[in-house]
Amino acid sequence: MGKRLWLLLVVLVLGYGATMAIGFKGEKPKSGEGDVKQEWFLLPNSESVIKTDAGEMRVVRSHGGRIFEKLLHIGFIKMEPRTLFLPLYLDSNLILFIHAGQATVGLIYKDHMVERELKNGDVYQIPAGSTFYILNTEESQRLHIICSIDPSESLNMGTFQPFFIGEGTYPTSVLAGFGSETLSTAFNVSASKVSGILRKQQEGPIVYLTHSHGSSIWTKFLLLEQQDRLKHVKRMHKAPKSYNIYKKSPDFKNNYGWRTEVDGSEYKPLKNAGIGIFLVNLTAGSMLAPHLNPRATEYSIVLRGSGRVQVVYPNGTLAMDTYAKEGDMFWVPRYFPFCQIASKSEPFKFLGFTTSSHKNRPQFLVGANSLLHTLNNLELADAFGVSKKRIRRLINAQHESVILPLSSLTDDDDKKNKVFAF
Repeated sequence: MGKRLWLLLVVLVLGYGATMAIGFKGEKPKSGEGDVKQEWFLLPNSESVIKTDAGEMRVVRSHGGRIFEKLLHIGFIKMEPRTLFLPLYLDSNLILFIHAGQATVGLIYKDHMVERELKNGDVYQIPAGSTFYILNTEESQRLHIICSIDPSESLNMGTFQPFFIGEGTYPTSVLAGFGSETLSTAFNVSASKVSGILRKQQEGPIVYLTHSHGSSIWTKFLLLEQQDRLKHVKRMHKAPKSYNIYKKSPDFKNNYGWRTEVDGSEYKPLKNAGIGIFLVNLTAGSMLAPHLNPRATEYSIVLRGSGRVQVVYPNGTLAMDTYAKEGDMFWVPRYFPFCQIASKSEPFKFLGFTTSSHKNRPQFLVGANSLLHTLNNLELADAFGVSKKRIRRLINAQHESVILPLSSLTDDDDKKNKVFAF
């Protein structure tokens, strides 16, 4: 039995290596195939999985991820003012990011119901299997949530499944599958009372919190004033709190932009989920220097502005060079070199999720802090086939690090400028 298990593991590892080699060999596209290669690292358009008059949830199902590597989907939840996302649980872990508006999230934590008030920039985890609801109590502002969906605990790999608790015919409660006789015995009430309750809700998974729209027991409960509602809800001090990414000082900042990252050492729920989150803001025309992430795959969503995204294959050929605008999503596999360049006319701001909760420590290939400065100049010169003096001038020409300014130099300027004369 032990030998069979060992052989199975060997086959899986070899298969994974072959898949990586075949899937990312970086061959130059044949005629007519360029668009296919360019689009590989752009995530597809989102599909609607839940939609009512009161709100919608859309999901982008990622085609990234490999054996032994986490797969992430990206979800978008939009809720109208005074609405409720009915109680449910998922077979996947969620990391919520409040993009706009304010939300009240109710969650069962260690057999107790707790609530958390979330605002713009807050990050919050909902573990797989935990029942929760989302409430937008604002009178006039819509709620926009971006979330990572980790289906690693799902029985059906690559998908996620919602399970609604106390609803009716739309959505159907998971209780409805047991039949009236079973539920009558379990609840110790008549079968007619059970069926009457399970058929009452017909307004969909997201409902309005007004007496004219919603009439379920959930909407009536949530229409109570907060002080009255909290008599039924335990606000546990030990329950995980949210983390506001905007309140953290940027990990790097200069005149050309900033980058902020939150990992598991700063917010423990991220450690439990094995997910990291980051925000990057580039001023118009600036560049996040060519770099690679040695720890994780990155999934990014453009929040504002537009810019250029370049990804390079391991063999040194260009994998993608495209413009991304607000709402676009792209992903970059672990180890793959890439860079982002803001448009000359507007800034470029994007949110990202990583498949590791450890500090990612990106390795920069260009800039004052690049790994080229760390390498021995003699070996580096031999690698490029040029003199040591020439390679030193090349790597010392850029005085900025991480986020670089727009260069206006031309070949003629290089010839006139001694710093760039090789």
